Amino acid sequence: MMIHSAKRMDGFQPGIFNVLDQRRQQRLAQGKQVYNLSIGTPDFLPDPHVVQALAQAAADPGNYRYSLSERPELIQAVQEWYARRYGVELEPDELMAVYGSQEGLAHIGWALCDPGDIVLVPNPGYPIFTLGPALCGARCVGYELRRENGFLPDLAHFDPELARRAKCMVVSYPANPVGVAAPDSFYEELIAFARRYEILIIHDNAYSEIVYDGRQGKSFLSYPGARQVGVEFNSLSKTYNLTGARISFLLGNREVVGCFRRLRSQIDYGIFLPVQEAAVAALRGPQDSVTRHRMEYQARRDALCGGLRAIGWEVPDSQGSMFAWGPLPKGYSNCVDFCYELLDRTGLLCTPGSAFGSLGEGYVRFALVQPVPVMEQIIAAVAGSGILNR
Repeated sequence: MMIHSAKRMDGFQPGIFNVLDQRRQQRLAQGKQVYNLSIGTPDFLPDPHVVQALAQAAADPGNYRYSLSERPELIQAVQEWYARRYGVELEPDELMAVYGSQEGLAHIGWALCDPGDIVLVPNPGYPIFTLGPALCGARCVGYELRRENGFLPDLAHFDPELARRAKCMVVSYPANPVGVAAPDSFYEELIAFARRYEILIIHDNAYSEIVYDGRQGKSFLSYPGARQVGVEFNSLSKTYNLTGARISFLLGNREVVGCFRRLRSQIDYGIFLPVQEAAVAALRGPQDSVTRHRMEYQARRDALCGGLRAIGWEVPDSQGSMFAWGPLPKGYSNCVDFCYELLDRTGLLCTPGSAFGSLGEGYVRFALVQPVPVMEQIIAAVAGSGILNR
């Protein structure tokens, strides 16, 4: 029997992370060193009180039924956290839980977009920003993030005709992959832009707790008028090292939240109750580890970016997120070829910028997922390889 996949699958190629992992395994099979800075999976452990809350709830057989919705304690914990952390007061109908921001971003387009609707997405940007809307037939149009504009969209010179036709705009700061944190003035401009052109803003706020050099991570919803024009995803994955638990929240405009909740009621039976208990424990418990891990990420950034600059590779310091974004060294023009050569010559595995869009060509992304001593080994390996001497 001949199996014919959907035409939409024609655009799906093996993910770059799968290809990189194959290269990693091949090198390890040869007994060679690999320094894996390709995937942004935290290497820190969740706090013991969070693990204990999940374990205790998982020991109760009654918690294995469908949850159907969020427990009141979880809604209250999120409200308290947003009020305490951002000064944002949320009503219960202005928030809902999803299985991680990745899943939420993959499906929210089904609630908001009809085939052919235009969704503005960052280029370069995290792939799900484009994939999610495309799955429901929306037309994704990239807006440029360029170094000369601080990797912020140039809203002042945005094509007004395109803006008038756009239905949604996906925005994310601190930004993966470019490692930039947006200033207050940008969000004020963004909200005015959304009002002017009646564009719904979808803000991914996965990294507000991982910002450097004294910056204050903020919420899109903390700016006046934001709830009238948009929503925000906020995840426990990176803040509390709960990536595998898969819990995030959509917050903001109640009409959007209600619409998405209505869609999800047809395809989902709610977050596993022990995971909800773990989320409550994380949000209400001690926050010392959040600060400690932020400082460790900053130390890793300093060791990697500062170390690379010291040996002649001008990689700027990341402002936020658990990533650093660097231009290719002199003499290189293709980021995929460079990543393969870098792995072969040094054991360092990073991600080619082109995996994040056409404007990612010429860059590579590093995940800050190795401790400082390993980062120092990486610098020594790169320096000793001669790869920067082309």
